[in-house]
Amino acid sequence: MVSIADQILYEDNHLLAINKRCGQIVQGDKTGDTTLPDLVKAYLKERDNKPGNVFCGVIHRLDRPVSGVVLFAKTSKALSRMNDTVKNREIQKTYWAICKEKPIHPCGHLEDWILRKQESNKSFVVKPGTEGAKLAILDYKLINVSDGGYCLIEVKLHTGRHHQIRAQLSNMGCHIKGDLKYGASRSNPDGGISLHARSITFIHPVRREPITIIAPVPDDPLWMAISTTP
Repeated sequence: MVSIADQILYEDNHLLAINKRCGQIVQGDKTGDTTLPDLVKAYLKERDNKPGNVFCGVIHRLDRPVSGVVLFAKTSKALSRMNDTVKNREIQKTYWAICKEKPIHPCGHLEDWILRKQESNKSFVVKPGTEGAKLAILDYKLINVSDGGYCLIEVKLHTGRHHQIRAQLSNMGCHIKGDLKYGASRSNPDGGISLHARSITFIHPVRREPITIIAPVPDDPLWMAISTTP
């Protein structure tokens, strides 16, 4: 059986949430590597002894080097309703990022215009009015500092732009650990970056009750130490 059982954070008849590991991909790319939805379908098919195809709808995505909670729909009805929830910005996402630099202000509200460049698969903070740029909004808060000086920053997204957190934190001088593309000095041993989708909150598409799903941090000494309540 495909071994993703230990990654399941939440499951009912309509939804399934996975604690994605860095390196796993939500959407197929040029590598041809097996996607997380494919792993989910294979797991459910075998676990539940389903004779036909298994439905697994992608509600939102995380970049390959990012870890944390990813939500999937197990039915087309749930996917349609959750797509509307995302479109209407009725879903709250909270991220944790480990940065080498400490922000000047312990908390803040960032509104930047971001331009995505396809050739480099990278987003840049640009001047307002730049052709093709989109407004990116987030709130951040410094929540801990490790003995080695690394900072744990909590981010609440208000928009969902390409590489938004990576670009905006880098622009304010806080580079995410391991994120060479956005200014980090060195890579992480696992090839990922220290950005974790910590939680997601939404109204259940069928039961119409609030749901919050929290993803434990990666099993890594720095993550375990810095995420401990100071």
